[in-house]
Amino acid sequence: MDRQAFGTMQAGVETLRFVTWGAAGAGTLLGRLLEEGGSVAADEGAQAVSDGIAWRAFATARRRFLVADAPAQSARDMVAAAAADLAVLVADASIGIGEQVRRHAAIAVRLGVGHVVLAVDHMDLVGFDAARFEAIAAEFGELARALGIGRHAAIPVSARTGDNVVVPTGRVAWFDGPTLLGHLESVAIASPADGPFRLAVEETVQPGAATPGARGTVTGGRIAVGERVRLARSGREATVARIIGVDGDATSAVAGEAVTLVLDPPLDVARGDVVGAGEAVPMTARCEADLVWLHETELFPGRSYLLHIGTATMPASVVRIRDRLDPATMTHAPAETLAMGDIARVSLELASQVAMQRCRDNRALGGFSLTDRHDGETVAVGTVAEVQAATNVTQHTTVVDRLARAALMRQQPALVWFTGLSGAGKSTVADLVEQRLHASGRHVFLLDGDALRTGLNRDLGFGEGDRVENIRRAAEVGRLMCEAGLIVLACFISPYRADRATARERFEDGMFLEVFVDTPVDECRRRDPKGLYRRADAGEIRNFTGVDAPYEAPEAPELRLDTLARSPQQCAEDVVAMLRARGIVPG
Repeated sequence: MDRQAFGTMQAGVETLRFVTWGAAGAGTLLGRLLEEGGSVAADEGAQAVSDGIAWRAFATARRRFLVADAPAQSARDMVAAAAADLAVLVADASIGIGEQVRRHAAIAVRLGVGHVVLAVDHMDLVGFDAARFEAIAAEFGELARALGIGRHAAIPVSARTGDNVVVPTGRVAWFDGPTLLGHLESVAIASPADGPFRLAVEETVQPGAATPGARGTVTGGRIAVGERVRLARSGREATVARIIGVDGDATSAVAGEAVTLVLDPPLDVARGDVVGAGEAVPMTARCEADLVWLHETELFPGRSYLLHIGTATMPASVVRIRDRLDPATMTHAPAETLAMGDIARVSLELASQVAMQRCRDNRALGGFSLTDRHDGETVAVGTVAEVQAATNVTQHTTVVDRLARAALMRQQPALVWFTGLSGAGKSTVADLVEQRLHASGRHVFLLDGDALRTGLNRDLGFGEGDRVENIRRAAEVGRLMCEAGLIVLACFISPYRADRATARERFEDGMFLEVFVDTPVDECRRRDPKGLYRRADAGEIRNFTGVDAPYEAPEAPELRLDTLARSPQQCAEDVVAMLRARGIVPG
């Protein structure tokens, strides 16, 4: 079932989406709910798929349920939580509330989960001791208050024997609350239909078609034919002339429904835009967010990822880690990096403005994920805590611009980014290229990594985080030089693809030219012009690329130089030929 059908399945029927987290007993508890709690499809796998998450469906006479079918502690598990109404945390009665429960409770509240239920399992192992349960429930109440969880409950159960999971038993007669299933059936679900109307545009039906308009899922509020709406990106307004649902024309639509809105007049709308009514949807490129880091590779501020929010996707970077939460002590502390499983408040900066809202105002437009730009793997999930207004910094527009400066120099500005291992020959080839271009009257500058390291970047080390910042600064310096009309030859090992991709984004198409100086590490070791490999092998230098730090070779550079097959002079001619072919310098 696709995303659109998933939204349709919820329409008109109250559905509770939940996740179960905890020890090994969480699987047994879920199995008990599915087996005894309600009707399940014949194949016991009737699943709705949303954002890559399989949701297992079951129902009772009072409510429909969707429970996430994702491995615990996985990225998909966290993505599921970001879409869930409720989280069931499973604690062992013989152990109590450990760090895992604390961590999961913190993650749940950071991801905007509205209800958290603590299922105190294995009550049979403690003789169904009421005092033991009350002590655990009281500790959970303190934890919930510390985290700001407004709606929470604790329920004694035994998944192994079935006590109080679906039906009450005499062994928990001292508990005056509902069974776990009874709680799931009766807990109030906040209706997104209560807020202002929002439709996240998934695709556009072009004007001139039989039914032109904006197609997507209503993420908040309700709308009716004849009402006025506004596009978030352009601010233009129109009237809803027609609403087309999955079953044909409708007079209105509410949150959860997949519809096509036919607008009068037709407006220029595209995927990622938001159609809204009432208070305008904020457009911003900056926000404060609560983040759960899911990848084994640490997060370093400045590295570029792909952010997915609503139906929009764009590059984004964490520019600052404001604080990291320690679930064991419920304290916050400064942090420079985030490791797998860390929970933190961060500052996000996007490549361009996008429609977003605080998660507490609209979960669909306030929840997001970050994915790796190369393999598409989910590295983090989070929620928007505060939407930041546009900065007060406004760049002054000058009459003499980059094009005017370049015309005076009779060349096109560009940044030629030489990447490769230490000793590959980057600076040697770039120096020869600079000599040839200078001799032909071109305005060129060689921006060398070592030169920056002794000046602007002398405060940086060689750990992964400092390498990220080193490349960010180098790209900004190169961009300013290109604004001056220069051809810039930048020589940096720049070992990470993500950082080179971030650098490329700072330039217009055709201005950033990646040149891979492809020299095997064994040859670089043999050359070792600065004696760095010898020192790294002896343990005198740590985090040295090619020895104890990785190098990620470019996958599609504009030019690859094979320094074993061609001399430095021939490689330099190859670079100059590329610049001529691309119109950077006259042929």
